Amino acid sequence: MTTKKFLLNEQDIPQAWYNVIADMPVKPQPMIHPATHKPITAEDLYPLFSRAASDQEVNYTDRFIEIPEEVRELYRIWRPTPLVRAEGLERALDTPAHIYFKNESVSPVGSHKLNSAIAQAYYCKSEGITNITTETGAGQWGAALSLAAKHFGLELAVYMVKISYEQKPYRRSIMQTYGAEVIASPSMSTKAGRKVITDHPNYSGSLGTAISEAVELAMTTPNCKYVLGSVLNHVALHQTVIGLEAEKQMEMAGEMPDTVIACFGGGSNFSGLAFPFLRHNLVNGANIRFIAAEPESCPKLTRGEFQYDFGDETGYTPLIPMYTLGHNFAPANIHAGGLRYHGGGAIVSQLMHDGLIDAVDIPQLETFKAATMFARSEGIIPAPESSHAIAAAVREALRAKEEGKKKVILFNLSGHGLIDMTAYDRYFSNDLSNYTVSDEEIAAGTSQLEKLL
Repeated sequence: MTTKKFLLNEQDIPQAWYNVIADMPVKPQPMIHPATHKPITAEDLYPLFSRAASDQEVNYTDRFIEIPEEVRELYRIWRPTPLVRAEGLERALDTPAHIYFKNESVSPVGSHKLNSAIAQAYYCKSEGITNITTETGAGQWGAALSLAAKHFGLELAVYMVKISYEQKPYRRSIMQTYGAEVIASPSMSTKAGRKVITDHPNYSGSLGTAISEAVELAMTTPNCKYVLGSVLNHVALHQTVIGLEAEKQMEMAGEMPDTVIACFGGGSNFSGLAFPFLRHNLVNGANIRFIAAEPESCPKLTRGEFQYDFGDETGYTPLIPMYTLGHNFAPANIHAGGLRYHGGGAIVSQLMHDGLIDAVDIPQLETFKAATMFARSEGIIPAPESSHAIAAAVREALRAKEEGKKKVILFNLSGHGLIDMTAYDRYFSNDLSNYTVSDEEIAAGTSQLEKLL
């Protein structure tokens, strides 16, 4: 196992988040109203989100945005997180590559999601909001927001994708322990949920459906706001504490990454690690490669279409410019529930469109093979989502071995898998399989998109 860690002090916690849009040569297209096709303003978002999050969502100019002191004070509970040289994994792969990982699994809820949950709950409380709603895929976001909501005295309802509600009962228990109400989605509690159940009685759920239900509840409940855990610009902004810390830690290690990798569902942890390092390419002319690792069964970046689409299944949200498989796409029931989302965030999608980042899609069995190797060499059992990043890092390390080149690889360990052991049990029992999406399935989802880009 590895013993080489690079640790920062509390005073090294960033004082401001990094807004990559300010440095992008081509800015993301704005969200637009689905009826008028006019750009969405911050004021248009106020009924749904906190004012602060809405303002951050459309901020295309400020490179750094101050982190409120109360948020930084709560970050001190677990931040700064360690940067670790994965020497055990390097030996297992017999690679000349140097592999580092940012260990976000040390947070109280075991993942990176708390970075944005605390910020958004703080803003809602500051604005006098009493109730919030959200969705969750695998449960990491729901767990994080449940803790943040309890700290700030907010009532929280979480719509959890039904397949994860059934596959991951302990994540549901975590949310309930913190006091949140957890509803399996699709449910009979909303019009959106009832329509899905009526049309597809055995539907196992999707993040798009869960978002529809959470948005509907927020819009019909007094003094309630919707809080999102990925995809949108302000969520990516809050997560950049990961990469800003990692910059300092890589300096301590005396190296700069050649390749930066993170798993990809909607973009929160990828953005958090990658964007501060991408600044070196955009501003200083560096040549770091960025890889978003997504499931083969939900390949929006690698096989989707760059077009405006809804962020939810029902069509409650504004239209977002994104790489998408279509908002009605029904992903396979893989165990990486947090990555089962039909589209990517606007910033990441624009960067992908402009060739500034890369993406790979990885079969489920390869991710568990890599996760098992990582656990046995580094001592940490990773979440199924994070295992996509590990698998991509393994690919890059083996490529370095084939080429006989030293390469510095940095990936984000976005969360641990200690409450995902049912998935590991199924893997060891040879009860998991790969899911490959057909061209026909993708065409069926993307053919219904309005061609606005």
